[in-house]
Formats: sequence, C-alpha cells, structure tokens
Amino acid sequence: MAKKKQNKASTLENILWNCRVALRGVGSTEKNRDAIIALVFLKFAGDKFQKRRLEIAKEYPPFLEDVAFYNAQNVFYLNETARWTYITKNASANDIAVIIDKAMSDIENKNSSLQGALPLNLFSSLNVEKSRIKELIDNVNKIDEQQFQEKDLVGRVYEYFLRAYAAAGTKEDGEFYTPACVVKLIAELIEPFNGTVYDPCCGSGGMFVQSMKFVESHNGNKKEISIVGQESNMETWRLCKMNLAIRGIANNLGETAASTFTNDLHKNLKVDYIMANPPFNYKDWRGSDELKNDERFSGFSEIPPVSNANYAWILHMLSKLNNHGVAGFLLANGALSADDVEYKIRKELVERDVIEAIIVLPRDMFYTTDISVTLWILNMNKKSGEINDRKLRDRSGEILFVDLRRWDSQVEEILIDKGKKKKKTVLTDEQISEVKKIYHGWQSADIKNYSNIPELCKSADLTEIRENDFSLAPSKYIEFIDHDLEIDYPIEMQRIQEEMKKILLEEKQSQELLVNAFGGIGYGIE
Repeated sequence: MAKKKQNKASTLENILWNCRVALRGVGSTEKNRDAIIALVFLKFAGDKFQKRRLEIAKEYPPFLEDVAFYNAQNVFYLNETARWTYITKNASANDIAVIIDKAMSDIENKNSSLQGALPLNLFSSLNVEKSRIKELIDNVNKIDEQQFQEKDLVGRVYEYFLRAYAAAGTKEDGEFYTPACVVKLIAELIEPFNGTVYDPCCGSGGMFVQSMKFVESHNGNKKEISIVGQESNMETWRLCKMNLAIRGIANNLGETAASTFTNDLHKNLKVDYIMANPPFNYKDWRGSDELKNDERFSGFSEIPPVSNANYAWILHMLSKLNNHGVAGFLLANGALSADDVEYKIRKELVERDVIEAIIVLPRDMFYTTDISVTLWILNMNKKSGEINDRKLRDRSGEILFVDLRRWDSQVEEILIDKGKKKKKTVLTDEQISEVKKIYHGWQSADIKNYSNIPELCKSADLTEIRENDFSLAPSKYIEFIDHDLEIDYPIEMQRIQEEMKKILLEEKQSQELLVNAFGGIGYGIE
C-alpha cells in the first residue's frame, strides 16, 4: 500500500513538472506558479462540485440548485461556465484565457470565503498563446479524481510549488516558505488545541494549516480554533486566503495585505498561541522616529534598531499574548547574542522571565538560506499547573536550551529543474517526538521526566544566564564533550603501528610476487 502512494506522488510531481515546462520563459515565476495553482484549484473545485451535485440529486428529488446545499459540505458553488467540464470542453477556444478568468471571478463572487483570494484577470495578463494554456489544462486533467479525493491533495500541490520556486529562487522568492517539518515541530511543542492562533507574517498560511493538522491528529475539534493573521505582500496574502479556503479553514487575515509594524490590523488582539517565521534580519522596518511611542514597545528601555527587525518581531508578538499565551517562532541565530540595543532588550526579556526555551535547529533546512536558525518559545505563565492533561512544575527563573545542529543526517531532495535537485535537511517524525519529549519532560511536575544531556540540552537558571551576560546561545550552557580526551593514545599508537606493519608486509609480499613472475624487469624492483 505504501508503495502505491509513493507511485502516485511521483506521478503527481511529473504532472506538475510538465505544467512548469509548459510555461517556461513566459513570465515571472510568481505568475506562472499562480496560473498552475489556479487551474489545479478549478479542477479540485469542479470535481467536488460535480460529486456533490450528484449527491443532492439523489437526496433531494426533484433536484434543487441551492448554494446552501453545497456550502454546508464545504463545497464551492460553481456557475456552469466556472465548472471544470466547461473549461476542458473549451480548452482550444481562442478566448480560453478569458473563460478561465471569468470562472475565477464568478467563483469568488459566489463564495464569500474566497473574497479577495483568487487571482483575477491572471490568464489574460500572461499574454501566452492558447496552445500553452491548453497544454496546462491537459496536464492538470491527468490528475485523476481518486488523487483529488485523497486528504489534502491540493495542499500538497500548493506546497510543491512553494518549495520548488523557493528552492530555485532568491531569498525574497522563498521568504514566506517554512519547511513543513519545522512548522510541525512548533505545533507539537506549543500544542494549539483550542483558542486563537496568530501569525503576524503568515505568508502562505503554513502555520495555520499545521495547527489544524495537529488538532486533527490528536482527535481535537477544529471548531475550537480561531485563525488570525496578517501578511504584507498582496499576492502572498491572496495565496494564503486560497490555501485556507480550499481546506475549509475559517480565518481573519484582515481586509487586505498590510505591514504588521506600520499598519497593525489587529491592534487590540490578545491570543493564546503564536506561530511565526518572520523574515530573517529584516531591514528598514520603520522610519527613524516612526513607532517611537507605539504601545507594543512601551515598557522597554529601547526601541529595536531600524537596521534589524528581529527584536521588533519579538516585542510585537509578546504584546499580543494573553496572560497564559505561548509563542513559538523562528529567528536567525544572531539574535541570541546581538549587541547594543538588542542586548538591552534581550536582558529585559530574560529578567521579565518570559523566555521558556531556545532550540537551535540544524543547518541547511531552509530553501533560501543554509544558515542554522533558532526556535524561540515565549510563555506568559511558567508557573505550576495543568495543561492538556499534563501536570507542570514551576519553571520560573529557568530557560531550557536545546542544540540540534548535529541532527543533520536526514535530507530530502526537491526537483527544481530537469535533472537538478536541491538537498535540504529535514527533521523526521521520530526526531520531532524526541524534542517534544525533552521539552515536555522539562516542563513536567515529575522531575524524573527530564535530565540534562551533554551536547543536546541543558536547563539554566537566571543566575547562570546573568553570569553569561544574558547570551542565549545554547553553546554557553550545554555541556560540550571533548571527544579527543576519550582517546587512549598509547593503545591508539600501538594500533596504528600494527596497521602500518601489516601494510608494509603486504607491499613486500606483492613485490616478491612481481619479482618471481617477471624477474623485476621494467618494474624498478631491485
């Protein structure tokens, strides 16, 4: 059975690769990506609509064409000209680009959850010959209905393009994509079972999708989760809206794209959970005096520098947490020991005791950078208590440090061009479970569930952190073992000498064989 799924995935990847080839040299990677995703969406929506239409015809004779019958089952209602059967029938038409654009517009108008989410007038703006559009339609049509019935197939298609274009592009192209295993790690650690989940730089919505997957995998109720986010790039904002809509995830992303710093769309928001991957070392995030008196930074002695938004993201997220809120987010490692203004803010964060864990990830996990990054966990309530049936001890005045940089043996390959793949480090489910065991064991009221492990994890108190001048680099706290000291040099030297004697003896025996066979002629053997 597993082998069968693998073959399907391979077939799907080939289809999507052929779609990319069909648009090669046409326009920007973003437009080409959106065009392919739009067609996959149309086929997905069309197949679901047709299946539901047949069900309604059987359940409610005589047949009633009521939008409510579709929406109740998380199926988008489609006018006849927006259905996949109509699009494939007209794939060779001279105005096929207009037909597809009208279909997208009609679907958005008929389904409120898609308002502002779909790319409008996209195919007309591509300025591509109709034969290429037909080739796209023909390729997408090869994705069989059974694959579309598989759970989250459209999500996998969507993520394929995010990964492929991020791996092939620049930092800006892939800035919004976070590897799925990293997002899963965050969800497993902070456990967003119920309440509000917020992402101030939500990109394509991966954090939200993973939080819902976490709830489903633990038999929770998705209706107990509220999704709130913000994204500054309009195209990415639309992609996020589409991504959430096709998965049936209700959300509040604001009315439009906007900068979280200069136009906070959720000013009075207080949330239970934050999951985020802010752009690393983001520059020029504010003017020199802009936001000087902003409430998000009040109470701290300094405002984060214009040259780097790392601590601006931290303080923004901190301001959004309620009195029991937990945040899990990623930052470049430089934030762990940055100087000057950031040092002062970091010192205050430590003294306020809102930092719960610092976890350094392996290198080369991201598609647009090979650096190692850090997962920060903030917790507004480190007191003893109970959460999700786990009894917690009082962790006040302590921070857990974990270093995963040696966990780099697992890699995956992403096809970014014909015959060209890119390798990236991934965390396996087993490794994610191990990190979760360490973190939850450290939190546990049962002290037997945690112990410091050299070269992996260490629980440090505020006294030790003060002694290290408020550095949050795990290497300052986790015990390092000098493996050279484990070598017994006399025994090792004896082993090497014996090996050398063996090699010399073998060489001598080989030379003697050559002399016996050829008399040493022509071999330089005396």
